[in-house]
Amino acid sequence: MLSLKLPQLLRVHQVPRVFWEDGIMSGYRRPTSSALDCVLSSFQMTNETVNIWTHFLPTWFPELESPGFSKVLRTAAFAYPFLFDNLPLFYRLGLCWGRGHSCGQEALSTSHSYHLLCALLTGFLFASHLPERLAPGRFDYIGHSHQLFHICAVLGTHFQLEAVLADMGSRRTWLATQEPPLGLQGTVATLGLAVAGNLFIIAAFTASLLRAPGTCPLLQGGPPEGGAQAKQQ
Repeated sequence: MLSLKLPQLLRVHQVPRVFWEDGIMSGYRRPTSSALDCVLSSFQMTNETVNIWTHFLPTWFPELESPGFSKVLRTAAFAYPFLFDNLPLFYRLGLCWGRGHSCGQEALSTSHSYHLLCALLTGFLFASHLPERLAPGRFDYIGHSHQLFHICAVLGTHFQLEAVLADMGSRRTWLATQEPPLGLQGTVATLGLAVAGNLFIIAAFTASLLRAPGTCPLLQGGPPEGGAQAKQQ
């Protein structure tokens, strides 16, 4: 009968410094975990479990070789869509203020305000590592900045979509006179391009992961951890 044993969790001094998080003292997973351990840890309370289930997207971390560059990439992954999605709003606000008057509710709805607030909180939590920096060890499993930053990001996306729907409803008449409707073909083409782009990104990073030495031993076909240690001895 197959018996599955949950992976052992480590304290901060038991993992390489590159994996240390400010103020997080325990609940770390083993850096050399097998593919099976990675899957099992998703159902085990670690300091990453909440992050996994609130942000279930695969990312592969140049984390070991250049952690600073990796953090820049992760920050850009949130900053770029925020700026891109809000360019029409910023343009509209700048156009109104440039004429010497405020657009009021016509340009900035309550949902826009909530979205901007959540975006600011997301960046602040990601950079500050609060509250765990104030009480190391108290927020290892629940309540640390990475989890709060995920929650703020999700809420920000919700309010952004609400703002887009409000804009579309209030400006439907004006948009109909300026541009023809997109239609089914245009909608399907846009969706197809988005799906193709996402699949290309996933394929590129997956291929890079499989080529990287020393990652996920079961995927690489190498011996399990115990076998490698026995061989060295």
